[in-house]
Amino acid sequence: MAYYKQPCDSYFVESHDDHGLRFREEIREREAHIKRQTQLAIAEDLSQLAIYEYGDCIQQHMEDMEGKTLPDVAAIDIQTEIQWFMRPYLLDFLIEAHSAFALLPETLFLTINLLDRYCSRRVVYKKHYQLVGCCALLVAAKYGDRKDRVPTIKELKAMCCALYDDDMFTQMEWHVLQTVDWLVGHPTVDNFLQLALDHLPYDPEVEHMACFISEIAMFHKEFVSIRPSDMARSSLALARFILGRSQASENEWAAKYEHKTLYSLSQQLHRPSSILSRKYSTAHLSRVSITLEDFLTRQASIIRCYAPPTPPAETCTESRKEPNSNNMPVTPTKPYFMTHLNNGCLTPPITPTNQEYTAGSANGMGMGGFSRPLTPTSMTSEPSNHQYSASCSLPPIGQIAPMF
Repeated sequence: MAYYKQPCDSYFVESHDDHGLRFREEIREREAHIKRQTQLAIAEDLSQLAIYEYGDCIQQHMEDMEGKTLPDVAAIDIQTEIQWFMRPYLLDFLIEAHSAFALLPETLFLTINLLDRYCSRRVVYKKHYQLVGCCALLVAAKYGDRKDRVPTIKELKAMCCALYDDDMFTQMEWHVLQTVDWLVGHPTVDNFLQLALDHLPYDPEVEHMACFISEIAMFHKEFVSIRPSDMARSSLALARFILGRSQASENEWAAKYEHKTLYSLSQQLHRPSSILSRKYSTAHLSRVSITLEDFLTRQASIIRCYAPPTPPAETCTESRKEPNSNNMPVTPTKPYFMTHLNNGCLTPPITPTNQEYTAGSANGMGMGGFSRPLTPTSMTSEPSNHQYSASCSLPPIGQIAPMF
């Protein structure tokens, strides 16, 4: 049996039904929101002022740093245990971890850069490949993300199913920093995208589509050694084309993209990772993976419409037509000397043999040297004594030319 709670009228007890308390909380939240918006506006003004005064120097420094922090694909190729087919599995794991900790977009790009640079300089065993990726994520989060978002070693250990000890994370983190010479400030693709879109009206769909295309490129070997600035320009141009936006003018920095890189990116759009597609199918990322899938479907239908028709296959029917005797091939034969007889049958040609020539004088066959073939007669049931009457007669045997 439930007990009824007696209301207390004491002055020192707060009630959830106190309208004055709820009103004061709403006022505090509104004031805090106004202060945050004011801080963001001041920061935006300072950023615009810094870009106006130091934009060229910042861009030049970023382009210099990207050349110093590029990984070497040829060095990764000589790894003995890790292979390129293992890369998508590790990247799927890092993308899920990055989304779980709600880290900044540039943190993911910096993580992949640290991973590739470490694999370019150190021999990595297959059993330590995931450990290197986790420590690269830890270093990247400490470098550029908020302190409250940085994952702890305990959380990373739990994500790896306790496969590694705590000391192994600490040692590998130090080893990664030593390998890259403590040079962590790599300008990522996201940094160059912000540089290209900063002076334009904010279009989140274009930005998210460009980031989606850039993250698709991380899975493929051919884009590992491409500069982030080239990748940012190419992905931005491709994103604008997919979304039907106008391209950058010729004098802008974003218009100086490489056509080869742009074409290579367009060839890899049809097979994104399932983890990556699910990540960019959410509303806060403008559902650009669904938009890209619809675009590729429309392109495929257009290609099918303009493709030449395929000739129909011949179907086999049960009723077969009789072959025409006029169109059938005929075996050539030697012409007969006699083409017509009034009575009897045609005399078939006989090829003479050597015995017929040698036995000609003994058998009294004359000078021809071979026996004369018998002329077949008509088949009659009763003997007849009347003579045949023919319009033509056989030539003498001596006039028949040898048939060889």
